[in-house]
Amino acid sequence: MGYSKKQKSLALKIALFATGVSGIVAEYILSTLASYFIGNAILQFTLIVSIMLFAMGLGSRFSKRFTSQVIVWFILTELLLSILVSFSALVAYWVYGVTDISWLVIYCLSIAIGLLIGLEIPFATRINDEFEELRLNISSILEKDYFGSLLGGLFFAFVGLPYLGLTYTPFVLGILNLTVSFFLFKILQEYIAPAAKRGLKMAYALVTLAIVVGVYFAKPIVKYGEQVKYKDKIVFSEQTRYQKIVITQWKNWHSLYINGNQQLSSFDEFMYHEPMAHIPMSLLKQRSNILILGGGDGCLARELLRYPEVKSMTLVDLDPRMIALGKSYPVLKELNENAMNNPKVTCVSEDAFNFLEKAPAQFDAIFVDLPDPNSVDLNKLYTKQFYQLCYQKLREEGVLITQAGSPYYATKAFYCIDKTFRAAGFKTLPMHNQVLTLGEWGWVLGMKKPVKGRIMDTRGFERMKLKWLTAEAIPQLISFGKPLVDTTGVEVNTIFEPKLYTYYRDGNWDLY
Repeated sequence: MGYSKKQKSLALKIALFATGVSGIVAEYILSTLASYFIGNAILQFTLIVSIMLFAMGLGSRFSKRFTSQVIVWFILTELLLSILVSFSALVAYWVYGVTDISWLVIYCLSIAIGLLIGLEIPFATRINDEFEELRLNISSILEKDYFGSLLGGLFFAFVGLPYLGLTYTPFVLGILNLTVSFFLFKILQEYIAPAAKRGLKMAYALVTLAIVVGVYFAKPIVKYGEQVKYKDKIVFSEQTRYQKIVITQWKNWHSLYINGNQQLSSFDEFMYHEPMAHIPMSLLKQRSNILILGGGDGCLARELLRYPEVKSMTLVDLDPRMIALGKSYPVLKELNENAMNNPKVTCVSEDAFNFLEKAPAQFDAIFVDLPDPNSVDLNKLYTKQFYQLCYQKLREEGVLITQAGSPYYATKAFYCIDKTFRAAGFKTLPMHNQVLTLGEWGWVLGMKKPVKGRIMDTRGFERMKLKWLTAEAIPQLISFGKPLVDTTGVEVNTIFEPKLYTYYRDGNWDLY
């Protein structure tokens, strides 16, 4: 059965549409992996997309060197793209497990995929020249590729990353590309020489076999690559729409990691959560309405629920999966003493900044227990504008406290947060403690009126039977020597001039 020119052109455009889908998803997969392995999400997304677009330009330039058998070259390009897209994440994870050059491999994969996509579009345009006039040819080819990019972006954001994860999403795209290119091969095979046709059939069989084997071994390879990153055994790992959540186990202790950064260890998390909870509460005369921003593990809520005066607690965490784990995952549920299921606690899955803008309530205390400001997106939640919002939502005698990273490992970042608090109108009280698994860690506490000299009500500490904190320990927690580096030039952190994440990134983390 022969196919009409219109049918042949349509098959070619479907192949380009599939390329658009797989190409954009490959960009997002590699950008996410680079963010996970290297850090600094905004920078990695910028670099990967820029590198890939540059490589597409090189591919387009090289395409003019292919003067014959363009259909064969186009199909071979599709086959190579299917393989590279399918195995991109597996290769990155495996290399990460055995070497320190995963960043180089990710960038090389970006270049290779970009080159192939850059080759495909000119090839497709030249093939379609036989089936459509120039006026329609260029626009329809580019249109299908761009439309595929939109579908690919939606797929990655709403289906691939949250449900299939970085393990299987690449294979879905590889299989899509393989299937569509085989459909194109069947329709255009009359233009292919018999020897080339036999070679392509064998290539399709090998690529199909490779993808099937890859799918079978994908999970253990990814687990191997992840396990090398963590010194303790991984007992839970999940890539959500927002972040990578990992829980590890060592003997009877568990640690929680988000995007590769440790958030807590059951071994000593009370040395972090007790000072953060009870020092602010000891300054309050009224403790009925509490807001927690972050803290989806539930440990901070556990400490605050020790106060019978607390009538209402709102916990806002961007990731609904983190909230669900805090409520139901046995390790976290036991650690937080089922605090997330307490009737006093209302959990909200929303961006903290957006929540505060809409929140009508005046809170007695706001606790900001968010990941470190190691990227521009998190930087927003440590800005003058954010703290001004907090100021508006606090009662006159209310308290705001945020985790502020390490005064030792990221000194300028710590003092930047303190200065930003003061720029938003707060009188501040910096705090720190030596948390065994984290090292020297700090907080910044703020009130609308001077904090120093206020009497702290610590009478309830003994009644609550805290694991570590005592009234006698407080003077040490609020006492500082000189900063380890010169902080006189530290600037206020704002949305429009984000300084904090740079200070954080440039800290002496190699000593951690």
